[in-house]
Amino acid sequence: MERRQFLAGSFAVSALAAAGQQAAQVGTAPSPEYYQLRRYNLLSGQQVKLTESYFSEALVPTLIRWGLAPVGAFKLDIGPETPAYYLLIPGSSIDLLVDLETRLPSDNQFLTAAAPFWNATASAPAFQRVEASLLAAFNGWPKITPPDAAATKGKRIFQLRTYESPSNADHVLKVEMFQSGEFDIFRNAGFHPVFFGDTLIGSRMPNLTYMLSFADMAELETKWNTFRAAPAWKKLSADPRYASDQIVTNISNLVLSPLDCSQI
Repeated sequence: MERRQFLAGSFAVSALAAAGQQAAQVGTAPSPEYYQLRRYNLLSGQQVKLTESYFSEALVPTLIRWGLAPVGAFKLDIGPETPAYYLLIPGSSIDLLVDLETRLPSDNQFLTAAAPFWNATASAPAFQRVEASLLAAFNGWPKITPPDAAATKGKRIFQLRTYESPSNADHVLKVEMFQSGEFDIFRNAGFHPVFFGDTLIGSRMPNLTYMLSFADMAELETKWNTFRAAPAWKKLSADPRYASDQIVTNISNLVLSPLDCSQI
């Protein structure tokens, strides 16, 4: 089976999660984008320095030059197995993101800037492993929305949350729940969501991942308290159709801070 056919099939399954919303939005909303979310597992010391330099001097500038922006580059502050860096890459099509690794070696400008990282030897590797997933933006949140502080490199942190479901049907219900009122509850509670993505290819599927931005940990706690106390959330979460203990079996919750080269 060709790659495009496989990916198209994967997306078709995922798209069922928003089918009810899509019909209402045809012709009025921008086409949802796709995301490649990478995690670079590192060792403290030289690997951290080398990877950050690789991001800022080679990879992120190349992605921006190719029109894959805004790029998010983050350091894991709270979560398992640190140190680790995360990279969020948006694209208007699946092919643009899937072909990244095959396109990079043909870009001489990139290879020159990337040489210390790209040519690292087995005796002094640049990283431990890289994990990546491919996501499709929700129809109700079709584009990345960087926080205002990103433009001025102001203080900000990010919460990256992944919800795993016990079945494909339950996963579809959780995505539906976001697009049936949960987005508005986030807005009314004063949150700044960055993206919502349905995982097409990745580990621990079926799942979805989304990112929120805050000024600091104090604001994070305050906003979540407001969210949980909101009458609209209490009503939505009490709906038997969306019983959380049935449609979500595990939640991963990470706190990240932006690297200097991050556009988000």
